[in-house]
Amino acid sequence: MKSVLILARAVLCATALQAEEAPYPSLEAWGEALFSDVNLSANRTQACATCHNPDAGFADPRETEAGRAVSLGDDGHSLGDRNAPTASYASFSPPFHRRADGKWVGGQFHDGRAATLADQAKGPPLNPIEMGLPEAAAVASRLWENPRYVATLAALKGPQATRDPQAAFDAMAEAIGAYEATPEFQPFDSKYDRFLRGEENLTDQEELGRLLFFSSQFTNCNICHQLQASPGAEKETFSNYEYHNIGVPANPAARALNGAAPGFADRGLLDNPEITDPAEAGKFKVPTLRNVAVTGPYMHNGVFKDLRTVILFYNTYNTKRPERHVDPETGKPFDPPEVAENLSLTELETGPALDDQRIDALVAFLKTLTDKRYEPLIEGN
Repeated sequence: MKSVLILARAVLCATALQAEEAPYPSLEAWGEALFSDVNLSANRTQACATCHNPDAGFADPRETEAGRAVSLGDDGHSLGDRNAPTASYASFSPPFHRRADGKWVGGQFHDGRAATLADQAKGPPLNPIEMGLPEAAAVASRLWENPRYVATLAALKGPQATRDPQAAFDAMAEAIGAYEATPEFQPFDSKYDRFLRGEENLTDQEELGRLLFFSSQFTNCNICHQLQASPGAEKETFSNYEYHNIGVPANPAARALNGAAPGFADRGLLDNPEITDPAEAGKFKVPTLRNVAVTGPYMHNGVFKDLRTVILFYNTYNTKRPERHVDPETGKPFDPPEVAENLSLTELETGPALDDQRIDALVAFLKTLTDKRYEPLIEGN
């Protein structure tokens, strides 16, 4: 009996010590802890950082039966249908809205269905093929298991967040969003940034790629992949955050494994609950090109493995030579668009066809957009 009492006192003392843990000093600091917390998934195996790995350009480096095109869920067998985009520089995407010219821009996810980073952070924990918790209350229960989280909720959001499941869930999402807006996710220290600051020179090939990229005469790259008003502006995110259908083919390898219904087509922006206009079908948000060299595979469904293949695919809109319409990854012609309507042909058909020298130069330039910490990951370095 005495030993039982001693054990009980020890447990009570340990619990009291845990309860007295200091809260995280800020939402950003708490968000960093939450970002890597696998306890926020049903089987406690998956965190935000699983699909947005800080060591892999905040993309998903895991191999699955479908390669790295789509991600594996917390249940150990579910596969998604879209590629996990990098979370780097995501904070620069404006809230989802419709501009005066009628175009939809911004938001998070490939279809903008989350207006902000905090909204986006609420999605994966409750997605049955991702982190798999059933409801916000289940997420709150996991948060309340952690005494330091409880102390943080009380200190940063008030006592209600330690009792109200929705308040706790909202605070978690806000903290993760705050963390994703920190310099860790957007350091602007790539070779290109260092070049702009006069700290480093580009090679001749990289410089040719830079000139081509920002040219309105020789390529169409910067029509969609330039945010700042002038080429060479600092803190360029290489996306205007618009939505376009560029004719990406389906990914049959992923579809054969993820249980998609026969004939299923990803409608992109039209799958956003706010959108009902069929003219938006097949459109996806223009992604940032920051860290693009280390965050493949590419397109919203990961259908292309190599960055050069992506440029070759774009080039098909500007050349009639049959040999330039061959996907080098399959040895066959590029497959037709998954959604053939609403193609952004004005943008896609701007500029002349590119020869191999210019394609290689563009690839070389895109590699200079890699954050310094990820430069060792660039293929060929």
